[in-house]
Amino acid sequence: MSLKYISTRGGKELNSIEAIVKGISENGGLYIPTEIPRIDKEIYELKDYDYRELAKYIIGKFFPDFTEEELKNCVEGAYDSKFNDEKIVPIVSKDNANFLELYHGATLAFKDMALSILPYFITTSLKKLNQKEKLVILTATSGDTGKAALEGFKDVEGTEIIVFYPESGVSQIQERQMITQEGNNTHVVGIEGNFDDAQNGVKEAFNNESFKKELKEKGYLLSSANSINIGRLVPQVVYYVYGYINLLKEGRIQEGEKINIVVPTGNFGNILAGYYAKLMGIPIDKLITASNENNVLYDFFSTGIYDRNRELKLTISPSMDILISSNLERLLYKICGDNPNKVKELMGELSEKGRYEIDSEIRENLNDFYGNFSTEEEIEYTIKEVYEKYDYVIDTHTAVAYNVYQKYLKDTGDDKKTLIASTASPFKFTRSVAKALGINVEGKTDFELVYELSDKTGLEIPKNIYKIEDKKIIHKNKCKKDEMKDIIRELLNE
Repeated sequence: MSLKYISTRGGKELNSIEAIVKGISENGGLYIPTEIPRIDKEIYELKDYDYRELAKYIIGKFFPDFTEEELKNCVEGAYDSKFNDEKIVPIVSKDNANFLELYHGATLAFKDMALSILPYFITTSLKKLNQKEKLVILTATSGDTGKAALEGFKDVEGTEIIVFYPESGVSQIQERQMITQEGNNTHVVGIEGNFDDAQNGVKEAFNNESFKKELKEKGYLLSSANSINIGRLVPQVVYYVYGYINLLKEGRIQEGEKINIVVPTGNFGNILAGYYAKLMGIPIDKLITASNENNVLYDFFSTGIYDRNRELKLTISPSMDILISSNLERLLYKICGDNPNKVKELMGELSEKGRYEIDSEIRENLNDFYGNFSTEEEIEYTIKEVYEKYDYVIDTHTAVAYNVYQKYLKDTGDDKKTLIASTASPFKFTRSVAKALGINVEGKTDFELVYELSDKTGLEIPKNIYKIEDKKIIHKNKCKKDEMKDIIRELLNE
C-alpha cells in the first residue's frame, strides 16, 4: 500500500502530492507520514551514491506518488550548478566534530537544501492533480527561509510568492537579499513585529476559511514554503543520511557505529529531519538541540513544559529568535503514541494559555534528545575559539551548535563522532562574526564588513552577495502584524 499522510490533529488521510500542495491541514495540524519508511538497502550499498542519487532514493521513500522520472527531474533541477560545491554538502572534520556545511546554495543558508526542490515538487504535484487555481506561497521568515523561498519560486509558472519578515529581526545582508529579489511573481513585506507575529499571521490566513474562500473565488489557492510543509521537511532528511555515509566512506566511523548530531534550532524542523533519519534506520544516538537565549526548547527538554510566555530576545543568531517551534508538533504526535487527540489538546492549551506540559510517561519518549543553549557571550567566544584552534570560520548559528556540543561533552563524557549542522555562511552574519574575530565594526555597514572579514580570514566572498549593497531595491512593502491579510489581497490584485 502506498504511504499516506495524516494531520497531527487527525482527519482524513491524503497521498503525498495532496499533502505537499495543501501545506497545512484545515484543522491547523501538520502533515506527517502514517509511518516513517525504512531504508531497505545495506548502508554500505549507499556509500557510492552522490548527493543526487541519495536524494532520489530517500525522497522516493517518502513521496511514492511521484514517478521515478518525475523525481529525477525534481532532484536534478534542484541540485545543480546553483550550488557552489560539487558535493552539494561538503563535510569539514575537526577532531570528533564534523561540520555538515549546508550553506553552499544560492542564498548561503541551509534552507536552500529544501527550498531548491520544493518548487519542483509543487509544480509536479499541481500537474498531477489537474489544479486550475494559481498557487499562492505564503511564508514567514526569520531571515533565511524568505530569500531561499523567493529564489526557488521566482518566475515559477502558476505561482505567486509572498514573504513576510520582521523588520527589526533580520541582518542587513538578509534583508538586502530579500528586498532586491527579482521575479515577476515575488512579493516581500516587512512587518512591525517579530518572527512569531509573522508566523502567526501566516497560520491565521491558512486557518481563516472565509479568507481562503474569498481567494479561491478569485482563482487563488494558499500553500506554504515554511517547514510546516512536508515538502520542505523531507529533503532535509537526505543530508543527515549523506553525512553518515560520508563519514563511513572517509573511514571516520565503522559500519553500524552510532553518531550524534547537533542542530541549532528555532522552529525545530531541521533537527526533526535528523530524527526521521534515525527512524529510517541511520545509526544516530543523541539528537542535540542547540538553542540561543530564546531557550524555550531547552526548557521543554529539561522540564517537559513548553512555555512561550516570555519576552522574545533579539540575538546575534536571529534565525533562531523564535518562541513558537511549529515542527515540535510533529514530534509531539510521535511521542504521544500517534495520538491526534492528545496533540489537539496540547495545541489548544498552547493557543489559549501559551503553555502546555507533558506527563512523565510521554517525557520518557524524549530520551533520544538532549537540549542546551548558548548566551551571546558564549557565541562570540566560540567563533573566536574555533577560528584560533582550527583556522575555520563559523557563523553565529553554527557557533550555538558547537558551544552546546562542548556542553554536552562536559555533561555526559559521550565523545562519539558528531555531525554538526553548519546552517549558514559566516558572510550572512558578517557584523557578529567580524566582531567576534576582533575586527572593529563601529560605524561600518554589514556590507563593508564583508570585505574586511574576507581580508582577515582569507575566505572568498560568495558571488551571491558580492556587491549586494549596489543592487536595486525592488520591494518596499510594509505592514502592521494585524494587516497581513489586507496586504495579501492588495498584492494579488495588482
